[in-house]
Amino acid sequence: MLELGLGGKVAIITGASQGLGRACADRFAVEGARLAVCARRKDVLERAADEIRRATGAEVLAQPADVTRPDEVEAFVAAAVARFGGVDILVNNAGTSAAAGFEQVDDRAWEADLELKLMAAVRFCRLVIPHMRRRGAGRIINVTTVGGKAPAARSLPTSVTRAAGINLTKSLANEYAVDHILVNTVCLGLVKSAQWERRAKGDLDAYYRDVARRVPLGRVGEAQEFADLVAFLASERAAYITGTAINFDGGMSAAV
Repeated sequence: MLELGLGGKVAIITGASQGLGRACADRFAVEGARLAVCARRKDVLERAADEIRRATGAEVLAQPADVTRPDEVEAFVAAAVARFGGVDILVNNAGTSAAAGFEQVDDRAWEADLELKLMAAVRFCRLVIPHMRRRGAGRIINVTTVGGKAPAARSLPTSVTRAAGINLTKSLANEYAVDHILVNTVCLGLVKSAQWERRAKGDLDAYYRDVARRVPLGRVGEAQEFADLVAFLASERAAYITGTAINFDGGMSAAV
């Protein structure tokens, strides 16, 4: 078994109540990390936290937060630092797909998407980087999409905000390498998540088989596979990896 060295580390994970964020929380908990998790729905978040505690014995701080609200972001990070004494890992996972043609996206939709997918990550990074610097190292993993590299038609505003997230990743990686704070992004293709489940509106397996036709590997990715990659990037084994945008898409994207 590959030792990741995550035992005792403090990980903040956003959008952690379901889907990809929950898979990351499960993976980090199994590795012995201490978790601070947030999501908007208090009941779903607390249920997830309780299940993680029972399954792994991990220490979990669960605090409802809307990542588009700066005051709630600040309160959540402050609570995590007060509880655990610092932060080692940040996974900026919160987000949802929004895809339409250019003429159908008004100013309000642009602003909402920028707040959710770019500014939330900016604010979390701004808050945790000083704590990581004091600890002498840190890991930040931003979750974006392959559409941020190679946008399809009618993929706005998500493709633009995700491109900004990829740029933010590289910018922070270059700036904070001297502080041993490593910053990477995982660019999602088609991966099983709660968002897809809501879209299926029927036979989920049939839905996944249908969309998998677009994937060279012939299937949709698993949330647990995504969490394995995130855990590796957060680990001591990835100490020479920073500023990368890794496609997690089964070969679907035209961009490397």
